[in-house]
Amino acid sequence: TLKDMEEDILEGLKSQELEEYLNGPFTVVVKESCDGMGDVSEKHGSGPAVPEKAVRFSFTIMNISVSNNSGSVRIFEESKPNSELCCKPLCLMLADESDHETLTAILSPLIAEREAMKSCELMLEIGGILRNFKFIFRGTGYDEKLVREVEGLEASGSVYICTLCDATRLEASQNLVFHSITRSHSENLQRYETWRANPHHE
Repeated sequence: TLKDMEEDILEGLKSQELEEYLNGPFTVVVKESCDGMGDVSEKHGSGPAVPEKAVRFSFTIMNISVSNNSGSVRIFEESKPNSELCCKPLCLMLADESDHETLTAILSPLIAEREAMKSCELMLEIGGILRNFKFIFRGTGYDEKLVREVEGLEASGSVYICTLCDATRLEASQNLVFHSITRSHSENLQRYETWRANPHHE
């Protein structure tokens, strides 16, 4: 994708009056998205349609900046970050987004690669010069249903009002005042790990 953006990167350097031979490090901010696509079943012949659901994992390059003497300068910014045109599909799977085991099995290698990319730099030839790129990932393209699913909480139709507190919808409907965030993200992950590993064989 960065190779496809070669012209944008060189144009960005020129427009910011930066040297075209700057080799970086360039910082790339990537928005990750993963969402169920609903029913994609096809009807074959005269028989009944086989229900089939799909999930798409995709990413969008939000912006690219480069360090120079006066700090960090942004050389590219996606003007339509929510457009389908700049959203690159990375993995399309026939699975139900509520099927945690299948999602985990398919996305694990992809997530492992993403984790590795966080701590290393990519060397890429842009405009005839080797330049190095660092990546920052933002998981802002996940909807609440998927967040709950990944964190081991109930997905749609949950009795809870939100992902960070233990209040149920019923309690919230009766009392809108006494609500507070009762769980941190790390506690959520801990709960998820217990749920995933199932140490008590429940």
